[in-house]
Amino acid sequence: MVFIIAELGTNHMGDVKIAKKLVDAAVFAGCDAVKLQKKNVEKIYTKEFLDSPIESPWGSTQRDMRQYREFNDNQFKQIDLHCKRKKIPWFVSCWDVESQIHMRKFRTKFNKIASAMLVHEKLLHTIAEEKKYTFISTGMSSLKDIEKAVKIFRKYHCPFELMHCHSAYPMPPEEANLKLIPFLGKKFRCKVGYSGHESAATHVSLPAVFLGATSIERHITLNRSSYGTDQAASLEPKGLNTLVRDIRILEKIMGDGKKIVWKSEIPNQKKLRQILV
Repeated sequence: MVFIIAELGTNHMGDVKIAKKLVDAAVFAGCDAVKLQKKNVEKIYTKEFLDSPIESPWGSTQRDMRQYREFNDNQFKQIDLHCKRKKIPWFVSCWDVESQIHMRKFRTKFNKIASAMLVHEKLLHTIAEEKKYTFISTGMSSLKDIEKAVKIFRKYHCPFELMHCHSAYPMPPEEANLKLIPFLGKKFRCKVGYSGHESAATHVSLPAVFLGATSIERHITLNRSSYGTDQAASLEPKGLNTLVRDIRILEKIMGDGKKIVWKSEIPNQKKLRQILV
């Protein structure tokens, strides 16, 4: 069964009420888990970048915008409690070692490596040593980058799943290159999912499932016209409902590959082959 992840990212815009509504939308749609992000902006961005101007609802610099959208411990505790009430697992992709260690207190079931952090070897070692099942996104990365990450996780005997990914927001559909899903699975002898950043609900994700993707991750939002770089590449609740429904239908259609005579075929078998008896 395909594992479907609803990625909240920073689409909650620093508001726990919005995050809870997004969790509720994921639960209603039938997702298997929700994911957020955690980063220390002072650690991963330069001072020059953080001081650079950008107009946002929270101020006039990159620092104003990015710090406001980061949840603190109290906000994560609210998310933890809400997800437990809704009976859906949640986890985070951390962008720095300090954040990864800090988030251990929540004892989430999974880890996630963002495409941007695939080459952050110290972070990879920190995550792999936890030995939690980890989803590893592979956007904007070479095969050598992926191979190095896989070696680290195998060194620690940490279970993982690669996720084919394209890191444009939104992704041009013609650049999806979904044939990489079976290729990566064969090359690295592991499960491979798909983390999508396209605008459409199903046009790319469904073929990904058909090609063997074992997980699907999509960004979700309450309103695609909201402020933020991820909003346009996200699904609103209606689109998320459609995606989950169609994935579950496709799974049934694909079957198990075993040839049998179905009960629904037997009446015609008796009628159309009676001349041969």
